[in-house]
Amino acid sequence: MNAKELASLIDHTLLKPEATAEQIDQLCKEAATHGFASVCINPYWVSRAAEKLKGSGVKVCTVVGFPLGATPAEVKAFETRKAIEDGAGEVDMVINIGALKSGDLDQVRNDIAAVVEAAAGVTVKVILETGLLTEDEIRIACAKAKAAGADFVKTSTGFGAGGATEDAVRVMREAVGPDLGVKASGGIRDRETAEKMVEAGASRLGASSGVAIVSGGRGSEGY
Repeated sequence: MNAKELASLIDHTLLKPEATAEQIDQLCKEAATHGFASVCINPYWVSRAAEKLKGSGVKVCTVVGFPLGATPAEVKAFETRKAIEDGAGEVDMVINIGALKSGDLDQVRNDIAAVVEAAAGVTVKVILETGLLTEDEIRIACAKAKAAGADFVKTSTGFGAGGATEDAVRVMREAVGPDLGVKASGGIRDRETAEKMVEAGASRLGASSGVAIVSGGRGSEGY
């Protein structure tokens, strides 16, 4: 895989709460320069990023119910509609982890479905936070995401317990089959790791170190 092909899989990410307007602008500039799939940013910055990236071919991705997933489905749906109104072309939502752990699987599905409905055709990625889940729970969450009409399942927020692992990505790919995308995110800071995630089944990568990854270097901690 060459650098351009790898870049096309990367959501160039800046979700730190202390991120500044200047840093968001730089993120957008890097994404346009390298041909990343999207920038992934907090909702407050969506309209700014959408303006900066207009005509570049780079999408604006934002997060919903982030980072805990514990807000009601109606709130997640409102967040989704507002983000799209502001210019988001992709939405990464966090599942209701507590509901999954409690065995309330109808709630897990309905929570995802509310966001999918609100997205009205915009790509929805479902963050599982795999570091908190057993393998069986990962498979169940993937099944619910698929049933609810999501487009991707995603490993991690980058703020929880652990990040992406090859094992988790393989389980997710097995669970969703070829129909859904799998996004590996959290702790991907160099090209070797990125390529291993792709080999394991990832079709998208979330990373704050996108420039280092495509340049063959290693990025710093952060998401």
